[in-house]
Amino acid sequence: MSREVERRILSLLHDRRTRTRLLEIHAHFLRHQLHQSNQVLSHFVAVCRANGKMRYAELVFQQTQFPGLLLFNSMIKGYSVSGPFEKSLSLFSLMKNDGVLPNEFTFAPLIKSCCNIRDSKVGKFVHGEIMKLGFERRNAVRIGIVEFYANCEKMEDAKKVFDEMPHRDVIIWNLMIRGFCKMGDIDMGLLLFRQMRERSIVSWNSMISSLAKSGRDREALGVFRDMEIDGCFEPDEATVVSVLPVCGRLGAFDVGNRLHSYAKSSGLFRDFITVGNSIVSFYCKCGDLETAHQVFCEMPRKNVISWNTLISGLAFNGKGELGADLFEEMLSKGIKPNDSSYVGALTCCVHAGLLQKGRQLFSLMTVKHKILPKLEHYGCMVDLLGRSGCLTEAYDLVKNMPMRPNAVLWGALLSASRNRGDVQLAEHALKELIILEPWNSGNYVLLSNIYAEEGKWDEVDKLRVLMKDNSVRKSIGLSLVG
Repeated sequence: MSREVERRILSLLHDRRTRTRLLEIHAHFLRHQLHQSNQVLSHFVAVCRANGKMRYAELVFQQTQFPGLLLFNSMIKGYSVSGPFEKSLSLFSLMKNDGVLPNEFTFAPLIKSCCNIRDSKVGKFVHGEIMKLGFERRNAVRIGIVEFYANCEKMEDAKKVFDEMPHRDVIIWNLMIRGFCKMGDIDMGLLLFRQMRERSIVSWNSMISSLAKSGRDREALGVFRDMEIDGCFEPDEATVVSVLPVCGRLGAFDVGNRLHSYAKSSGLFRDFITVGNSIVSFYCKCGDLETAHQVFCEMPRKNVISWNTLISGLAFNGKGELGADLFEEMLSKGIKPNDSSYVGALTCCVHAGLLQKGRQLFSLMTVKHKILPKLEHYGCMVDLLGRSGCLTEAYDLVKNMPMRPNAVLWGALLSASRNRGDVQLAEHALKELIILEPWNSGNYVLLSNIYAEEGKWDEVDKLRVLMKDNSVRKSIGLSLVG
């Protein structure tokens, strides 16, 4: 009878219509004295894990007098998925103390927990236990070990495990490539990629993305073209989102335009906002604002990044008034702007010389949308005020900033003050720049020229000494006056 009840409970647990009725099922197996059945409890824990109720599973586990391997494994796996990940390790210690021998299904989730907490010391201990018990040859365990070392940026250890594997599937190759690329060793990642006999779309995307993020755009585009020639995989969302920025930076209009057509025909444009955003950005970078705006209008769904992309693209191409108008349209449609939205809108004001509009936006950002200005926002305002001849207001803004001004801000103030002939402010800006950029000989030369024009030869000499003390060499074509 108990076997029949047990089968019925297991059937209930794995029935989609009843698996969320955990309290009822729990009461059912309590009533039939199955609350100590490791078979029932392990399945119960698995359902708790799937429904995000590991706390409930833990309470049930604590009432178990003699938890066995199956139940321990189910609990360890539960915490390896939902956390807290440290509890998987605590359970492993309890398991050892209770004399329950682990198996490969213990170690795969256990090493996953180590991977998530990125504790190399604990992970190496678990690796040692795996070696001691002879489970290192199991594929799932090996993949977990390599992923752990890669996540902890211990690629030498990962490579040792990788080199000892007689059979390496595409997953393990991808882990190694991603690990080396994440560490900045793109050449090693590329070498491994070239050695792969079998690749997945993840392999191609990982390599393209890593090369692009490292500024190796031509190589990234080359890998994408190899993927096209290979013909085994169609580009997916990640491919399009990685390749289009490369096309924009390289001016590879034909490739980008072809990807745009493919995204529309394949449904990627319809299904992924990120794809639409990337297409808009691509056309903006290529200066084709008409197509960028057309794509933006055709997007079935938009988010704040969509609006930001086109606004920034208009600013980048000198269409500041159009960008400022688009920002107003964005607000009118109830889209809540973020700090990047305001950087784009303020940049539009800078390029279009919209002083009053810029002041309004800077105030609106803090008062209405409660966005604290960052250095980028202050930089836009200083640039706008400086270009408009409001030097005192620009300087006051820099002085009253809650954070320390950077070289970009002082550089904008310097440029404005020189254009407007404000020698005193230019001198002050250059002194600040020398503090921030003691290696930049150009700042010394400009300040020296100002001192020379005012006949301050003692100050010119002091600058020479300061350059010598800071080991600053004059650039070719520049010289200190005097």
